[in-house]
Parts: sequence; structure tokens; C-alpha cells
Amino acid sequence: FGLLMTNNKHIYDLVIIGAGFAGLYSLYKAKLAKLNVITVERASNVGGTWYWNRYPGARCDVESMQYSYQFSNELQEEWEWTEKYATQPEILRYANHVADRFKLRQNIKFNTEIKSAKFISGKNHWELINHENQLIETKFCIMATGCLSTLNKPKFKNLKDFKGEIYHTGNWPHHHVDLKDKKVGIIGTGSSAIQCIPEIANEVEHLYVFQRTPHYTVPAKNAPLKYLRGKSKKNMREPIGYDNDLFVEEVKYNYSSFRLKAQNSVAAMALPINQQSALDVSDKRRKKIFEDRWNKGGVPFIAAFEDLNFDRKANETAAKFVRDKIKSLVKDSHVAKLLTPDYPIGCKRLAVDSNYYEVYNKSNITLVDLKTNPLEEFYTKGITTSKKHYELDVVILATGFDAMTGTLFNIDIEGKNNIKLKDKWSEGPKNYLGLASSGFPNLFTISGPGSPSVLTNMIVSIEQHVNWIFDCINYMKKNNKKLIEASSDAEIEWYKHNQEVSIDHVRSSCSSWYIGANIKGKAKNFMPYVGGYSKYVEKCNEVSQNGYEGFILK
Repeated sequence: FGLLMTNNKHIYDLVIIGAGFAGLYSLYKAKLAKLNVITVERASNVGGTWYWNRYPGARCDVESMQYSYQFSNELQEEWEWTEKYATQPEILRYANHVADRFKLRQNIKFNTEIKSAKFISGKNHWELINHENQLIETKFCIMATGCLSTLNKPKFKNLKDFKGEIYHTGNWPHHHVDLKDKKVGIIGTGSSAIQCIPEIANEVEHLYVFQRTPHYTVPAKNAPLKYLRGKSKKNMREPIGYDNDLFVEEVKYNYSSFRLKAQNSVAAMALPINQQSALDVSDKRRKKIFEDRWNKGGVPFIAAFEDLNFDRKANETAAKFVRDKIKSLVKDSHVAKLLTPDYPIGCKRLAVDSNYYEVYNKSNITLVDLKTNPLEEFYTKGITTSKKHYELDVVILATGFDAMTGTLFNIDIEGKNNIKLKDKWSEGPKNYLGLASSGFPNLFTISGPGSPSVLTNMIVSIEQHVNWIFDCINYMKKNNKKLIEASSDAEIEWYKHNQEVSIDHVRSSCSSWYIGANIKGKAKNFMPYVGGYSKYVEKCNEVSQNGYEGFILK
């Protein structure tokens, strides 16, 4: 790891921005390739989204045995998860273990934020400026900036007048936040709030939940993982995913075939998918299958029938099942009605919870419907809606993220001919395969818009992207190519394809952060690729096997 310094300039083969799971694996691959590399991270440690999202109840909604790296067999074998769905602290420990095990920290510059990145055509490299106005020069740049890493902070009127404490779930303090015997208001009922609310309801004097749109959620049925610990390993069963009865050793024994199932799936997860149509079975049979999925828990609920994501009538059967569950779980019929979504299930990311609906039966929780009782402003002691003043000690903003493009736009990225990325993408991101954009040579985005990313098991998608990028860099080195960029025609065709495949998919059927609907003024386009992970990988492989078809190499 050599560092060239001339007049306060740092010159590299590669700069990686971000030290979450994408940045760590990129750095691992770069060191294997013996590149002169540095990773720049604004936080004080590794972990990315799991460094920042420390709110009570934060955990992953993908099984821990699947939400993990597969590039190292030794890492897979040695790391022991404790729960079916890992908590934020455990995932952060895992990220730190990876950084230490593969000696990655020596190449990471923490507490450093990149403010701008400009491509210098005359020199064929990128010039990055950090928050201390230091210049960093690099041939290649990898944006490992994450899909959900820029907070959405709505501009509530008179927010600064509030004299109590204000926290955002996506930037939770590292110290313990004492909510005991306090009046707390939480704004938002998306995934973060659904995890957070049952946790803090046990602690606060009173919790006011300010809801704009209700959200579908299914029980996690989380449990400690089971280990054989010296017991007989005879009759090892093969995992199909989300099986509570399996021992960890059984998953590890079959890890290669287990991972292969995920690779050949729509969501990069080994899921038990029922190949039947929800409309081809009897009402009794359909209800039994939904009930079984509900009782086993987790995101496999949406794979109860193969057509739930495409056929609106089929989808309605699943939506009605969950609506009926809400009605049966929430004792107050008015509250149950407010918590019941009226849009297709799966349109917004399906949440996974621990007693979310049941918590509304507690006497110290009040649901405030912002559709009939809009939030007007903050005042010194709390929140004012159109009907009432709510006196609060603490406000929690569970208002989500400026997804997919927010963090890229926070960096002033300028490509060839003085074109800025935020201007080029002002009407929606056009990004070839989610990997690269025309006019921005040698700049790669990991899980960028136009890739399956947030619709999949992120770590599997990350590894696929990083492997593709480093195969590409190696190809360029062997063939004496200095520059690569997506062609304008290729990215336009990919953008059109992405929009076309999303039209009939349930995910495009309502306003969500997938289309930027949660951010005022943001262009409304379906950003992640919804055509399926395995089909996407086929396309990426086809492109590279055909000499990087759709890219311009010089």
C-alpha cells in the first residue's frame, strides 16, 4: 500500500467512497488486485447503514445466515450468528470482524467526507476534494455510498422552536437515550418505526404515533438460532431458507447449494416459493397457506403464491388476509381501521415486526392520523395538528431516507464536459445496469439505480457488483484500456427496459421511496431494477462476455 504525495495531493489507482458492506468488500478485492487504494468514510468506524441506524429494535429483515458475505468459506464457517434475524449491534460486530480479519482498516480514512468529485479529461483521472479541502487524485472511483444513507428530514414548520429532544432513527445517538417516563412522539410508520415502536412503548410514559400512511407488516417470529454443539450430525437436512427447525450446522454443511438457490432467485434469497397461483386454489386452501406463512414469519409471506407480485386479484387475496389479521389483533376497531392499508401488499417494502399491531392495545399509546388531522407545526412544548396540541418531551423522526440517489447528489459529482450528475439525473437516474453512467468515465456505483439492490438481499447483490467491477478493471489492465464509460444509447435502453418491467409489477402501484415519492420535488421514476436478480446477473455476464457491450473503452 503505497501513497504518493506531492504538494498535499494524494494519488491513487482507486478511491472507494464508503466503508459499509459494499466498501469493505471493494477494498478487500482491491488489495487482492494489489491496487494503490484508499477507502474514505464519513463515520468514525465501518458498518455503513448499521453504524448509523442504532434506534431501539433495529435489526435486519433478511435471515442472518443469508445476510452475510460468501466470498470466504473460512469467514462463513467461523462466524456464529445468535438469532434468526440479527440485531444492529450484532451486524456491526460482524462488519468490524470482517475489517479486522482481512486487515482492511489500514486502508480506510475515517471521519472524512468527500465534498466533490470532478473528472479531469486532460489527465484522465478524478479529482476529489474532502471536507478539509484536501485534493485526492485517482484513476478509478467506486461509489459504495449505500442506497439508504441520506436522511429524509421534512421541513416541519417551526421545528427549531421545540425545546425537547429530537432524534432521527437513521442517525441515532451512540449513547443510551433515556425515554423512561417521558411523553414521546414518533413521526412515521415505515420499517424503522415498526421495529422501534414496540420497543419504546414499554419504556415511555406515553407514545404518540403520527401516521400519514399505514404500512403492511408481517411477524418476524424471530428466535435464537439452534446449534448442534457436538450432537450427532447424521441425517443432515438441506435448507431451503427460513426454516426455524434447522440447526446452524445443517445450513453451513449445505452452504454452497443454499447460496446457489439464492443466486438463481428473484430476490437473491433462498426462499420457499409456492409455484401455484393464489387464484387456482380453494378459499380454504389459500387461507391455510397464508396462515402457515404468517406463523412461520418473515418476508416469505409474499412468496406464498407465485403471482402475488403481478396479478392484482391474486395480490388482493394476500392483502385481505393481512387486513383481517390487523382487525383481529387490534382491539379498538377505529385504531385497527387506521392501521389498515388500502393499497396492494408489497407495493412498499414489506416490513417484518415483533408484535407491532399488538402494541396498539396498550393504554399508553395513541395513534394520530395525519390524513384527517394534519401536522401543522411544532411549538416549544410539542406538536400542533389541525385538531389538537400534543405536549411532548421527545420527538423521533422515523421519516426514512432520500433513497438511491440522495447520497450521490450530496457529493458534487462532475463528469466530462462539465456535466454534473445531479443535473443529468434531474428527471430520474439513467444508469447502465446500475453500475455506470454515460459521461462519467471510470466511476462505478455499487447497487446504484437501475440494479436490483434494495429489492434483494443486499450483501449478495453487493458481492455480484463488486466482482463484476474488479473483473472489468482486470480486463482493462490486460487489454491496455485506460477509460471505460457507459454509452448513452445503452443506458437509455436499460432505463426504458427498467421502466417497462416495473409497469405491471406491484411495486410500482403506489407512492413509495422506490419512485422517489417521499422526497418533495424529486423526479418520479422507478429506480431499482424489478426484473429479478438472476435475470439481471445474466445480463451483466452477457455484457462482460461480449467485451463489455454497451460500454465505451479507450
